[in-house]
Amino acid sequence: METGKDLKLAVLIDADNVPYANVREMFEEIAKYGTPTFKRIYADWTKPTVSGWKKVLLENAITPIQQYSYSTGKNASDSALIIDAMDILYTGKVDGFCIVSSDSDFTRLATRLREAGMKVIGIGEKKTLNPFITACDKFIYIEILKPDSESQPENKNRVKTGKAIKQVKTPLSKIDPNIIKLISDSISDIADENGWAFLGDLGNLVLKKRPDFDPRNYGFQKMLPFIRGMNRFEIDERDSGRNNIKLIYIRKK
Repeated sequence: METGKDLKLAVLIDADNVPYANVREMFEEIAKYGTPTFKRIYADWTKPTVSGWKKVLLENAITPIQQYSYSTGKNASDSALIIDAMDILYTGKVDGFCIVSSDSDFTRLATRLREAGMKVIGIGEKKTLNPFITACDKFIYIEILKPDSESQPENKNRVKTGKAIKQVKTPLSKIDPNIIKLISDSISDIADENGWAFLGDLGNLVLKKRPDFDPRNYGFQKMLPFIRGMNRFEIDERDSGRNNIKLIYIRKK
């Protein structure tokens, strides 16, 4: 997904289905794709279960929307978020939406917003069901936004470098054969007559096929180290002719 810092985004957060930790990192991630012009969060704020959000809201200038739970077992916050999303859509004041939730009930909303020409970014936990993920243009797992120092001990490996011992986060997923095939097939789809595919185009195509794809899920910060780490593809760095910028091309071995 191409980033565009001039995009105006509506950030709508389902407080019942995402943790309040690491919200600062979440907004730093959103800033890569655009500028949040609406920042709203939905919950029944009379419940003690959402009390931890209070400080987070003040620090990040997020507007809380009160939605009472009228009956047991029904999530009224979902309806409020959906209604607000459609109201914002019809104002025409945004270019896209960021739906922060692990709840697949927002699948139809994401689909509808995309039908209206909106960019839709989803942010949720790894447990999020696939229908909501595939309904988004891009889906980001909250777990990869957490700093290493805040990861749970069971999610870390200890790596000794010299005399120091460094904590390294375990990747959320392993690079399995399906991922290798996804990369390989995508190269074939866009390669030139010599088999080379431009890395930027490759990343965009892979994301269209699999919205939750992110090199950080596999322990790599960028696409190029991820490709290089698989040791299954040739890499060609070409001069662009300006400011020592390199153009990266990938080909199957």
